[in-house]
Amino acid sequence: MNKIEIFEKYTAKYEDWFERNPWVYQSELKAIKQKLPEIGKGVEIGVGTGRFAKPLGIRIGIEPSKNMGVIARSNGIEVVNAKAEKLPFVDSKFDFVLMVTTVCFLDDIQAAFKEAFRATKAKGRIFIGFVDKDTNLGKAYQECKNNNVFYKFAKFYSVEQIVFYLKKAGYVKFEFSQTIFKDLSEINEEEVAIEGYGDGSFVVISAFKQ
Repeated sequence: MNKIEIFEKYTAKYEDWFERNPWVYQSELKAIKQKLPEIGKGVEIGVGTGRFAKPLGIRIGIEPSKNMGVIARSNGIEVVNAKAEKLPFVDSKFDFVLMVTTVCFLDDIQAAFKEAFRATKAKGRIFIGFVDKDTNLGKAYQECKNNNVFYKFAKFYSVEQIVFYLKKAGYVKFEFSQTIFKDLSEINEEEVAIEGYGDGSFVVISAFKQ
């Protein structure tokens, strides 16, 4: 079973995580929302069921899983069934690109970032939301990945590794914010999002295309 088939088979399990962890979800959503531009045309790559795109006002999403795409469409997202490494868009189409917990499932992270760069307008931005592998949560996910239907096929990254690949793709002017400072089971309210990284398990990296 490959990565796409996992999300095809366990779509309901994916949705259930958000229902069981509402404050984690809201904290991550807040951290991303604080960084996103208020205007401009954006696309979410790895849109899933639209859990982030819908509340963030992003109307277009890339999603290789057809079952996830069905739910995203019901949430008002225009879903394109494709992969991050080969985007079916013309050059310089979007003002910004968003990826949330997507990088760990990419087949080729460098190719995906290069494609995002190509599809972004000059002075546009990319936003990457992910679990930093060097944090407590990141380490816990790595330790139990073989027992998790999703993370079994995931490759986790540190902030420094993501920045390295983004720089190779051509991005500049990096900014960082972080949230999720406790164990997930201890989070019973929306957590703050602060600048930087190294303390919060969920990190949002933003960078510019010159």
